[in-house]
Amino acid sequence: MSYLVLARKWRPQTFSDLTGQEHVSQTLQNAIDSGRIAHAFLFTGARGVGKTSSARILAKALTCEQGMSPEPCNVCPACTEITAGTAVDVLEIDGASNTGVDDIRELRENVKYLPSRLRYKIFIIDEVHMLSTNAFNALLKTLEEPPPHVKFIFATTEPHKVPITILSRCQRFDFRRIPLAKVVGRLRHIVDQEQIAISDAALTMVARKGDGSMRDSLSVLDQVLAFCGDQVRDEDVTSLLGVVDRRLLMEATAAIFARDTRASLGIAARVDEFGYNMRQFCGELIDHLRNLLILKAVGDARDLLDLSEAEMASLREQAEAAPLDDLQRHLAILLRTDAEMAQASFPRLMLEMALVRMATLAPVVPVDELLERLKKIEEGGSGGVADARAQWRAGQQPAFASPMPGKAPERHAAPSTPASSMPPRQTERQHAQQQTASASVPSPARREASAPEPRRTGDDWPDFVAFVKGSKPRLGSLLEHGSPLTVSTERLEIGFPEGSFALSSLKDGDAQAALKDMARRFFPAEPTIVLKNLAPGDAAAQPNLLEKKRADEERRQADLKRTATSHPAVSAALDVFGGALAEVVPIDRK
Repeated sequence: MSYLVLARKWRPQTFSDLTGQEHVSQTLQNAIDSGRIAHAFLFTGARGVGKTSSARILAKALTCEQGMSPEPCNVCPACTEITAGTAVDVLEIDGASNTGVDDIRELRENVKYLPSRLRYKIFIIDEVHMLSTNAFNALLKTLEEPPPHVKFIFATTEPHKVPITILSRCQRFDFRRIPLAKVVGRLRHIVDQEQIAISDAALTMVARKGDGSMRDSLSVLDQVLAFCGDQVRDEDVTSLLGVVDRRLLMEATAAIFARDTRASLGIAARVDEFGYNMRQFCGELIDHLRNLLILKAVGDARDLLDLSEAEMASLREQAEAAPLDDLQRHLAILLRTDAEMAQASFPRLMLEMALVRMATLAPVVPVDELLERLKKIEEGGSGGVADARAQWRAGQQPAFASPMPGKAPERHAAPSTPASSMPPRQTERQHAQQQTASASVPSPARREASAPEPRRTGDDWPDFVAFVKGSKPRLGSLLEHGSPLTVSTERLEIGFPEGSFALSSLKDGDAQAALKDMARRFFPAEPTIVLKNLAPGDAAAQPNLLEKKRADEERRQADLKRTATSHPAVSAALDVFGGALAEVVPIDRK
């Protein structure tokens, strides 16, 4: 006996077997139960989602010899003949090869005759949009008022090509793309019945290759089984399908977020070594960054992302350490690169340039933060800076006092280009460079005078993290996930949850070197840095900075709501309108 492909062997035979089309099967079953069965149906949707299978199931349910029922019995002669495609009263017509008006005229002649042995004569026309205009016109009258023993079922992937006069005479059912999780679940059921050993990760790759089509996914699975046999390894599936390994995408984004240009260029070399198409990898990286962006923006994105739970967990951990603004800028770079790759003769060079540009992307300082720093300078007593700030806000050129006539300018006089006339980002960068220079090369007297006493508590921890974040935002963001165990001039011990992304990133050689350099510049001496795994519920662990910020914000919101609720005007308004206090927004935030 010849081999039957999985797509035909496991074709749905009942409405309950349909995957991802519950809205269609439920409506058709209710129509059969209530006896409100239309004379013409139009099934639309992408390829391989169950349109023709649903037409056959509906035909069996209407002609089953055990009586019309929401589910066919699949054992009577009528059901078995329709399943095998040999029923004389159920005609399946290919609209792509029967496009002429003569074919429709022949169909109209057959409509007049009663069915030979079934309850109805059913015409199933697949790819109905391929019929010619004259063929549609010839079908109009018959479709509008067919004999009571005739039912029409049309299927198409392009409903916009069907004339509106045909659409108005049919009940239309739109079939959806099948979600990835449901495709994986159906594939798991099939491979278990076929006694095939394959992991969920490999099935996810197969389902993703099917792109929402069950038939395409089963065809891909057939190809995988032909290559691997009954024992399927993940590496074989990756090699056969030519898909980009998601671990490579995770490593690429980790290198970009860590601003590691060498590792980023190494990713491009590995893509070339594995034989992946450069533009395909760029597209996969765009999709990966899109997933990170959505997770960062909305948090719980199960209904927005077509990912498995394991993939969602790893992406969520990486998204926590990536600023939202940087993700948007990275996506803009990759989208521009993808458009340029279509015409480029050197796709690897284009990808390398994009990765280097992303890894060296300068951090953006928010305008609110710059204004806050200017406000602190003004409150510190610098009248000239305050006047310059006011003039700058008014759009005027700041005027600085010149030296008095006859008096030589002092050595520390202001430079020829005033600091306040520069763009805010340039002023902030120069200010940070001056602070870094003064902190990295202090005089012995100053070191002795300003060196604080060693403290073995976490009091210096927020200042140290802020200091690191000012120069290396990526490193500072990772430190925010850690709990200070010992903070002193001799020892800096930081605890992280076991297996966290922040801990694995800080154990990198470049990150270790950068952290030691920042600790040497912040503390009077060079402390020993220890990164420690913390088991869940470890009593020695203090809350990290992110947890403290979250707790402070919750406490602040609770205080605001308590204050607003106790206000007489608010209480009176709630009593008058019978409402409830839903949200409290501070005035300064407004």
